Amino acid sequence: MTRPTYVIAEAGVNHNGSLDRALELVDAAARCGADAVKFQSFTAETLVSARAAKASYQQEDTGSDGGQLEMLRQLQLGLQEHRTLLARSRERGIEFLSTPFDEANLEMLVTDLGVARLKIGSGDLTHGPLLLRAGDTGLPVILSTGMASLEEIDEAVGVLAFCWSSARGSARPCREAFLSALQSDVAMATLRERLVLLQCTTEYPAPFDEVNLRSMTDLRERYGVPVGFSDHTEGIAAPLAAVALGAAVIEKHFTLDRSLPGPDHRASLEPDELAAMITGIRRVELALGSTGKPLGAAEGRNRLAARRSLVATCPIARGELFSAQNLGFKRPADGLSPMSYWDLLGRPAPRDFAADEAVSL
Repeated sequence: MTRPTYVIAEAGVNHNGSLDRALELVDAAARCGADAVKFQSFTAETLVSARAAKASYQQEDTGSDGGQLEMLRQLQLGLQEHRTLLARSRERGIEFLSTPFDEANLEMLVTDLGVARLKIGSGDLTHGPLLLRAGDTGLPVILSTGMASLEEIDEAVGVLAFCWSSARGSARPCREAFLSALQSDVAMATLRERLVLLQCTTEYPAPFDEVNLRSMTDLRERYGVPVGFSDHTEGIAAPLAAVALGAAVIEKHFTLDRSLPGPDHRASLEPDELAAMITGIRRVELALGSTGKPLGAAEGRNRLAARRSLVATCPIARGELFSAQNLGFKRPADGLSPMSYWDLLGRPAPRDFAADEAVSL
């Protein structure tokens, strides 16, 4: 993550099970200037049971017939498809990421594909065994916190802290050990280097009054780690605001066509909107600038034209006293500052001044 804000273009399952469409999504993400394109790695049968109903937003987008299992079977990608997407990502100069939903797919991403970092979704923030395996890889982890209480986030962060603590080799994984690891200076120092927490509202699209971007500040202060925003709102206003609040990572769903059938298209950006968001993020980064009140070159050029000087409002003879009657304030700023006005009152003029001439000493 070399830029101030690492932008993840979340392709997710918006390929609808088509490798060709998934490759188009890689190409589009790269053209739009994203840092990474991210998919989802799962095996339907190990992710959901046959009785799992679709979420309400999934029913709105894909109909109420069938359950999650039937829907997800049509959206999963195998190892060869992942390899093809990884190769295309490298060709396009964009990082390939994917969210694993089980340990087997996590192993595929780490061992077979060699990903540089792992992203764990909000739904698995309480999946302790998956978090434990993710932590044991030693890779940086980006963790979304949708639907989570602070107590649940404590436990999830504690799992990773436990993995990266000196006690990992001997201690038995359990809630007590996880929460104890949060007190380890060594573990927390490693945590700050490897973990990013994303504020997230798990609804598609997410209502703006439930986004709670200020929660990023709480997460940053509570755990001392970089924070970011996984966005499910419509448009690009929320992610731009998140960058202004210090988001280190922005994740945003995108699709080639919002009218396509599927569970996530409706809450996704189309490529031109994704490009506009990334352009906006880079501009916000520039606009944030630095602390203090530095004078930029652009406004420095305008000081002469926009500021005023003390001027003679009428001819002033040498030795004549400066007064409210013969001093005025006009542009440009090529003489004394008007702040010197009171210092000059009652003092003799050091030389003759013509009307409208800048006063100097």
